[in-house]
Amino acid sequence: MKIIAHLDLDAFFAAVEEHDKPRLKGRPIVVGADPEGGRGRGVVSTANYAARTYGIHSAMPISKAWLLAKAAEAAGKPSVVFMGGSHPRYAKISQRVMDIVRSYAPHIEQASVDEAYLDLSHTAGFDKAVTICQKLKKEIRVKEGLTASIGLGPNKLIAKIASDMQKPDGLTVVKESQAEGFLAPLPIRKIPGIGPKTEAFLKKENVQFVADLKPYSREQLVRMMGRWGDDLYDKIRGIDNSSVVEEHEAKSIGEQETFRYDTTNPADIFPVFRDMAERIVKSMHDDGFVSFRAVAITVRFSDFETKTRIHTLKPAGASPEKIYSEAMKLFLPFLDIRENPHKKPFRLVGIRIEKLA
Repeated sequence: MKIIAHLDLDAFFAAVEEHDKPRLKGRPIVVGADPEGGRGRGVVSTANYAARTYGIHSAMPISKAWLLAKAAEAAGKPSVVFMGGSHPRYAKISQRVMDIVRSYAPHIEQASVDEAYLDLSHTAGFDKAVTICQKLKKEIRVKEGLTASIGLGPNKLIAKIASDMQKPDGLTVVKESQAEGFLAPLPIRKIPGIGPKTEAFLKKENVQFVADLKPYSREQLVRMMGRWGDDLYDKIRGIDNSSVVEEHEAKSIGEQETFRYDTTNPADIFPVFRDMAERIVKSMHDDGFVSFRAVAITVRFSDFETKTRIHTLKPAGASPEKIYSEAMKLFLPFLDIRENPHKKPFRLVGIRIEKLA
């Protein structure tokens, strides 16, 4: 019998700040870009649960978060604390938490800085797995002062969705016989892989909840959604055969930067690419890698349209100069009609290196 747990640290960045700064305890906290009095151009990285009651959430434009915070303050609610955050500090604590997690399971898969999957199949029963999860949550709380929510299920899909059901500090158990019934009443956005565009498309088909998709055959979903429809047919039935696999190598290293104002001026953009290339190579060396075989760029226009381009190198590259030159080759067409016929200004640019060695 397969038993998988998904652990998710609750509002991780904000929780670390609240733990490190007791004066912030109970205050609404937003970690992200500088709001600049409502003129900021970045996004929210994390909002704690007090801030979420104001409607603020991760990935929200920081300018909108600022407006919501001011509206709440005008209504007599506590003011929001906006913070830039300390990512080296978060990474250090994440490593300590993951070391604790590894002591509880023979196989874990760290999915991000604040979440991991644990294969608890060796327990041979959900009762014992629940006890292990309770002990794990307590150890993290005692040693690091942080709470975690855990979903326990027959596969990674169910465990991931379950971990979000009773936040914060929750533990949700879904056995294999309960999986389909657990999923049926949920909004379709709860299914991993369904984003805003797919949600909008499905709502036009009068599909709002997972149960609404159940009458569709596999063939119908494939016709509607291409190859993704085949995977979706299994997911809405709680079927997921993916394994818990620990990644020992970074898949990519990258950076993005949002401009203070929309621009098409190369004098604003090129130095940003050069600085990012320098920092990426430093990160590459810090992580124990010496070369890369692919360079990718991301551009986001003022209307939030986002495009990515990638080039594979022969031979591999190793220097910031190589990253910069390849990034420029990919980016220059965006300065003319080849990639930007309407001459839209840029809001954000980014570089990523892949196929590390």
